Amino acid sequence: MKIEYDPERDLLYLFFAASDKKSAETVTIKPGVHADFDKEGKLIGIEIIDASEIMGKKIEFTLPKFTAVA
Repeated sequence: MKIEYDPERDLLYLFFAASDKKSAETVTIKPGVHADFDKEGKLIGIEIIDASEIMGKKIEFTLPKFTAVA
């Protein structure tokens, strides 16, 4: 997963596939929130327009620590 945020455009994009994967269909979840699907119908990303309004004024992410299993 890859996360990109453009503060100038206030645009947040969550990539669930390679960032060069093309969207075949975009579904509006709610105004300003769009889900992109590939031609097989798999979710490849979520775009949030006006992210600071939708998610709150501060865009911040905390991810849990990952422990590798040997």
